[in-house]
Amino acid sequence: MINPTIFKSRDIRGIYPNELNEETAYVIGRSFIKYIGAKSVLIGQDSRISSPVLFRGLVKGITAEGANVYNLGQVPTECLYFAVGFYDFGAGIMITASHNPKEYNGFKMLKKNGNSIEIIRGKDLLSAAETGDLKNNITKGAIEQKDIWQDYIKHILSFVNLDKIKPFKIAVDASNGVAGLAVAKIADKLSAKIFLLNYELDGNFPNHSPNPLLAESTDQIKREIEKERADFGFIFDGDADRIFLVDENGWLIGGDVTFLLLAKYFLQKNPGSAIAYNAICSKAVPELIKKWGGKPIRTKVGFVNVRTGLLENNGAMGGEPSGHYCFRDNYYLDSGMISFLILLQIISEGHKKVSELVQDLSIYAKSSEINFTVTNKEEIINKIKEKYADAKQDYLDGITVEYNNWWFNVRASQTEPLLRLTIEADTKDLLEEKQKELKSFINE
Repeated sequence: MINPTIFKSRDIRGIYPNELNEETAYVIGRSFIKYIGAKSVLIGQDSRISSPVLFRGLVKGITAEGANVYNLGQVPTECLYFAVGFYDFGAGIMITASHNPKEYNGFKMLKKNGNSIEIIRGKDLLSAAETGDLKNNITKGAIEQKDIWQDYIKHILSFVNLDKIKPFKIAVDASNGVAGLAVAKIADKLSAKIFLLNYELDGNFPNHSPNPLLAESTDQIKREIEKERADFGFIFDGDADRIFLVDENGWLIGGDVTFLLLAKYFLQKNPGSAIAYNAICSKAVPELIKKWGGKPIRTKVGFVNVRTGLLENNGAMGGEPSGHYCFRDNYYLDSGMISFLILLQIISEGHKKVSELVQDLSIYAKSSEINFTVTNKEEIINKIKEKYADAKQDYLDGITVEYNNWWFNVRASQTEPLLRLTIEADTKDLLEEKQKELKSFINE
């Protein structure tokens, strides 16, 4: 029996081995081929301890349905994305649980339709996996190795002019994930001196969580920046599709502020373009996109939703506070490494310290997302609608309540008994006041 809760709105994700194991992976592999009808599938995997086991099950299932497997080995998720877009293969699966704790793993799935790439959501595959109609095939698929590194490196380097990147001293934390593989392959092409932290692949994540947004995750890079007197730094999540900028003082820059650095760069190169952002970005994001002549496209939270907004409006790029940044010229998919390279060029051309570059973009006081464990999510959201009825409200994703000098969003988790709260205000004092008010109200 397959646990249906692992089939999420965006991908497949669960705890190994109780929710996701080799047998589950086998059924998912067969169901994936039945669902999309691909003749060949590219597979990559991250550094998690359970990834090789899930790879075996997945391969057995895919080849049992007669499809061929091309093994990319351990790679960042964006390498799988690139390979599906660049080569003539029908589909791809990345074995990863991204930034989740070490006991988790999962699958990110893609299908190629002509020149476009479709993200296969976990919930879309559930019905195929539940039917259990798995017949023996006479013809089994084959498995081959596929090395994409040379083509991938050429692709990501095409986004920047290497001659414009200054010889900075940079600390880069790979979080014991697969980012270290990619950074090591391009380090000699950069004039910058890189202090690479936690580049050894280790699915136990012994030094800190693969989630850069946890407070303790930045302690190490902060010490390294101070010790080496580095100009700034970057920290990646477990599968390297999310990246965060760290200034010269060791402070993590908000994902939506970094997004604005990238958005301005792309609007200078693509005047008037659409830029997609999600519902919990700072209100500085749409304000500045408009100021810079762009077209802001607001979407639900989640990279899949931002990508849809980007696709539907032929935008130049999209982003989220979570550190996902996607680009039209990268098959409308996200890339931590492309973001890394472009940010190096932006900072080089800015002729300022990182803290000074982001100061003008940090217009408002914004909280990190606050989670509440509750059993009555809808009831609380309805009470919020009533209490703040005098404000502007919208329901694109949960409820967003907007006043002249502050706003907040409350949305329900799709997978856990959680409410997620984001607040932003014109001043820090007002932010703290409203945080206290809303925490008390939600916890009543």
